[in-house]
Amino acid sequence: RTPHIDALAARGVCLDNTYCPSPICVPSRMAMLSGRYPHENQVWTNSQILDSRIPTLAHAMGAGGYKPVLIGRMHANGPDQLHGYADRLVGDHGPNHSGGFGVDHGPLSGTAGPQRVSLEKAGHGQSAYQVHDEDVTAATVAYLNRLGVKKRAGQLSEPFSLSVGFMLPHQPYVARRQDYEYYYENMFPPQNIEPFGDHLHPHIKLWREASGIVEVSDEEIRRARAAYWALVERMDVMIGQITAALRENGLTEDTLIVYTSDHGEQVGEHGLWWKQTFFEDSVKVPAILSWPGQLPEGTRCDRVVSSLDINATMIDALACPALPASRGRSLLSLLTDPNNVEWDDVAFSELCYDASLAAGSFPAAGVCQRMIRRGPWKLIYYHGQPCQLFNLQQDPRELNDRASDSACQELIEDLTDEVLNGWDPEQIRERITQWNKDSAVLSGWTRTVQPRDQYRWEMRREMAYLDEEQMEKGQRGETAD
Repeated sequence: RTPHIDALAARGVCLDNTYCPSPICVPSRMAMLSGRYPHENQVWTNSQILDSRIPTLAHAMGAGGYKPVLIGRMHANGPDQLHGYADRLVGDHGPNHSGGFGVDHGPLSGTAGPQRVSLEKAGHGQSAYQVHDEDVTAATVAYLNRLGVKKRAGQLSEPFSLSVGFMLPHQPYVARRQDYEYYYENMFPPQNIEPFGDHLHPHIKLWREASGIVEVSDEEIRRARAAYWALVERMDVMIGQITAALRENGLTEDTLIVYTSDHGEQVGEHGLWWKQTFFEDSVKVPAILSWPGQLPEGTRCDRVVSSLDINATMIDALACPALPASRGRSLLSLLTDPNNVEWDDVAFSELCYDASLAAGSFPAAGVCQRMIRRGPWKLIYYHGQPCQLFNLQQDPRELNDRASDSACQELIEDLTDEVLNGWDPEQIRERITQWNKDSAVLSGWTRTVQPRDQYRWEMRREMAYLDEEQMEKGQRGETAD
């Protein structure tokens, strides 16, 4: 139940085929900031650091006359926690420096990562991430209220720019009972509950083994999905508080609002959880652009776009200097005059990491994978393993892998050539190996020097808990749907 996001969509354009540049957090976010793909930033993993010499969306906005402010999540690693933002009011919960002291989820330890425990401990209680987001919302509303005071006093002369970063609905799959109960009682199963077996793609089979999701019980599926839906609803409430503050302070006129995410969530589809794959549920992200009087209202765009294109669109809309090395394409002309604009329906995403990301045993070489969506076709390239090919127009749920179809071999060759153009898996592996060596030194420095985290939200273990009594059909003598 998302009335506030629905209202935003009714006032703007929904982009139905938007792909993130990487289906994990940091590479996706740093690519979205810079307008460059992960291999161009050399940020492939959640521990790598974006070079501060690379200009970002925030730098472009600053050069165009804005003083952009960041409130909440950005997940940047390293001492530069601004990357062009003029100020940051609420930070991330994680350390600013490599090797800094980690996050304590208390009784929910381990549930924020790709591990089976996140399903075992799914239910109702409280995630510290929700507390973080409530703090982010309060800071955002207060900031907008102060702008309203200035406007009413005739003192608001500069344009404003806010980037608001939520954690929700990221796992832990734990939501407060007031939100959770409705979804637990009404939850439906995944559309594609894929049984484990040798028919799976080798990488997907190994990933399920390594992360402990060979088999997941019906009750775990029900609890995790109920919590995820509940967290989405709670995020919608907070978005509603922010959009209400915009309206109440007279700040909606000529204000561009962009809603999007860094990656998706499998929530049990294809037998998978979390993100880390190139299935649609993981690699496709929501995107809404609302701009009164400038963009059409209540419309949808089904063209294939990248999150990098949203970066370029914002810069274009604000008449700010373009990022010189950006791969993004402005969507403004496409959205305002779609019949007279040529658009290349293509998007890329990549996933490269070593074995340390997986919860269990995984190949020492890790993975190097890249996806291309071109028109109706999606090819997933797995370095050293067979590819996958799907026609999303005919097969939107990706149930029919066409990689062995003799009629598709020429298409596979063409798409593979496009994937490998300027993207070298072996070179990427070498760079990640070198980064791990460099990171060991940086982490050792951090442990000895213990530098202050300038921008860090204090997350305490008591913020996270599961209620002692859980709603479970089995406990009540009922059968799970």
